[in-house]
Amino acid sequence: MIIDVRQLHGIYLVCGKTDLRRGIDGLANVVSEQYDLNPYSKALFMFCGTRTDRFKALLWEGDGFLLLYKRIENGRLQWPRNSNEAKRLHTKQFERLLSGWSLESTIKQSIPPKNTRR
Repeated sequence: MIIDVRQLHGIYLVCGKTDLRRGIDGLANVVSEQYDLNPYSKALFMFCGTRTDRFKALLWEGDGFLLLYKRIENGRLQWPRNSNEAKRLHTKQFERLLSGWSLESTIKQSIPPKNTRR
């Protein structure tokens, strides 16, 4: 992406489905009205529609909004569909999402049993 994520004040993923026909004003309204967040903060807000091979992102740059639209040619995003929230992401989660991986690691720590008999 063309954005330096280290300069952002947050990365928010809008879970579920968003109507991607919305433009800047419509997406900024979703951020402020549905999630009570400030679209004029230096945070990146990401939206996905029905198809998980494309998403939009909205960012206030101080002098205007930047609206990004990305369509992935070969693959899909693992977009959370089961909740209606704006989830704040860590940089690593953001990278995982754009790489096609799930936001959360699916490998869990395992504690070996105390007594193992053979």
